[in-house]
Amino acid sequence: MVTIRFARGGAKKKPFYQIVVTEHASARDGNFIERLGYYNPTSKSKDYKLDVERTKVWLENGAQVSGSVKGLLRKEGLTTA
Repeated sequence: MVTIRFARGGAKKKPFYQIVVTEHASARDGNFIERLGYYNPTSKSKDYKLDVERTKVWLENGAQVSGSVKGLLRKEGLTTA
C-alpha cells in the first residue's frame, strides 16, 4: 500500500516536514518514492508547498493519505473528508 505522509527533518525542537509518497511499511524518515512538497510548522504563517498535479495523480492511483497530511490537502481542495 502506498501512503502520502510526512517525513520529519530539521533540528531538535525545530521540526521541518517533507510531504512524501512512500510504502506504508517503510520507516517514517526512510526511503520514499517521490517528494511532493514540504511543511514548516514553526514559521509564523505555517508555510507549506505542495505539488498539486502530482498529488492528484497519486490519489487517483489509490494512494492513502495520513491524517496529518489530510488537513493540508483539504486546504488545497483535494479531499473533502
